Amino acid sequence: MQRENQRSKLFTRRALLLAGGQTALLAALAGRMYYLQVTQSDRYTVLADENRINLRLLAPPRGRIIDRFGLPLATNTPNYRVVLVAEQAGEIDVTLDAIDQLIGLTEADRRRVQRDIKRKHSFVPVVVRANLTWDEMARIEVNVPELPGVMIEEGLSRTYPFAETAAHVLGYVAPVSEKELNGDPLLELPDFRIGKSGIEKQHDLELRGKAGTSQIETNAYGRVVRELARVEGTPGKEMVLTLDMALQDLAARRCAAEQSASCVVLDAFTGDVLALVSSPGFDPIAFGAGLTAVMWRDLTTNIRNPLSNKAISGTYSPGSTFKPMVALAGLESGLITPETVVSCPGSFFLGNTVFHCWRHGGHGGMNLRNAIKNSCDVFFYETARRLGIDRIAAMAKRFGLGSKLDFDLPGERPGNIPTRDWNLATYGVAWQLGETISAGIGQSKVTTTPLQLATMAARLITNRAVVPRLTRREGVMQPVGLQTAPDHPESLFPSLGIPPANLKLVVDGMTAVVNEQGGTAYGARIREAGLEMGGKSGTSQVRHISAAEREHGVRKTKDVPWKERDHALFISFAPVSSPRYVCAVVVEHGGESAGGGSAVAAPICRDVLREAQLRDPGRRVPDAEFVATRDDPAGPSARRS
Repeated sequence: MQRENQRSKLFTRRALLLAGGQTALLAALAGRMYYLQVTQSDRYTVLADENRINLRLLAPPRGRIIDRFGLPLATNTPNYRVVLVAEQAGEIDVTLDAIDQLIGLTEADRRRVQRDIKRKHSFVPVVVRANLTWDEMARIEVNVPELPGVMIEEGLSRTYPFAETAAHVLGYVAPVSEKELNGDPLLELPDFRIGKSGIEKQHDLELRGKAGTSQIETNAYGRVVRELARVEGTPGKEMVLTLDMALQDLAARRCAAEQSASCVVLDAFTGDVLALVSSPGFDPIAFGAGLTAVMWRDLTTNIRNPLSNKAISGTYSPGSTFKPMVALAGLESGLITPETVVSCPGSFFLGNTVFHCWRHGGHGGMNLRNAIKNSCDVFFYETARRLGIDRIAAMAKRFGLGSKLDFDLPGERPGNIPTRDWNLATYGVAWQLGETISAGIGQSKVTTTPLQLATMAARLITNRAVVPRLTRREGVMQPVGLQTAPDHPESLFPSLGIPPANLKLVVDGMTAVVNEQGGTAYGARIREAGLEMGGKSGTSQVRHISAAEREHGVRKTKDVPWKERDHALFISFAPVSSPRYVCAVVVEHGGESAGGGSAVAAPICRDVLREAQLRDPGRRVPDAEFVATRDDPAGPSARRS
């Protein structure tokens, strides 16, 4: 009995201890639950929400680019894309295989996805494929529960309605490269594009805008259930260009008839660039979608350099288009006068060196006006000899040659106007008189860009330091015509200080080049009364011509390889009665024709300047006819007539 009592007491103590332990455990559990659910409820509510609520950045719409009349040149169009979040996807290869079964993936797609996953944060979505069709998007959406980390997003693609016509001006957008990542989360968004060339690059930060945010609720599979809140991003700034797209279109068509050419048209009163063409061009949309290796190789190995904006970065010896600079320097120095006559027998001797005139038999006695009209080389050889290179260079630099114009596009080159000091510093040798003789007709070490030649022409007809411009940020420009424009651009640009009589003499000679029989570009004149243009042709050598070739004219035949042919140039202005519009054209290796610049480049200037004037006064807004019929090879000029 006593033993049983002891056992009972022992059991009771153990039971009490067990009950006490259970009570303490339950009390601790209750306390912990109270702490978590009551005291820390706010904190864990947030943590729980973070497991089901995601905050995503929204790429802002990129700013539009429009021409002077509001015609869209670069816009955005919606597209659907499938994206993948690495930290939610598990085995990436397995997920990609599953997507491949649904919509198909190329090896290039797979490599790009793997590369992007490595260089981005694991929580940043990576684009697997963009520009999905409706059927492809539907197949992905139906299978999203079995595709962890995969979702469909709606984005925007950059579209260029005029494709190659303005490609070198607008540039293109492309994915952000690894070296361009700077910590800005906007740059890590899937399929985000930034400007890589042209206006898209020059004004990229303004065009980007500011990102928005989207707060979304997801289920256990990561599928979006609903959007809880949304703050739209700020669209990028709209860029208004000075281009007149109808004129740009015509200039592009005319340049496309040549193997490689460039054209710049300016309003000399305002400096507005009305057309800027470099041909051949490229398709900017292809860069945004992603070039294949074959496409990139074709572009980079093309000897006609479609990726180069020749209008601002092509440097060429200006040839005889440089002669107005030599003429003005001679007049200003007093070393020649309007009555100065130089005899041209067809050659010019300097010691044992012979410099030939383009006309083998010579021009006979030439005064300045006739020397410009007939482009007599000997007259300008002699004038350059009297002047020396430094006087010529000083005049050329006043007209915008030999230095950058701070133009609103990346890639502008300065060209070169040599001086004695420059030559000594660059080559360590003294400048030679023979080089001055060659520089007198725009050869030797003289190089310019088409944009500089157009600027030179604008300064010639205004006596003002005209500076070309391509963008207008305040809004769409109001139509401006000859009847509403100021008589002189005094308020915009400072005076060059050239004596008006000197300019008038040179401009009169350039008018004779085109409009008087015997002028080197008489065949390219504008025949409508009141629309006449003046100008100056040039033919620029790209290689040394031997005496035998010069004697037999081999360099003027098509037997010469394309890359060894002369360049053909022409600068022009219109109308001659009250000059306002200027045009400069360079046709690379287009000088195989007998007339050089007059035969090849001048007709392009004629057609473009004729159209510029026909669109005046009022410079009307391009109507629907232009947009609807822009594939008409005849172009807008033909439709008007």
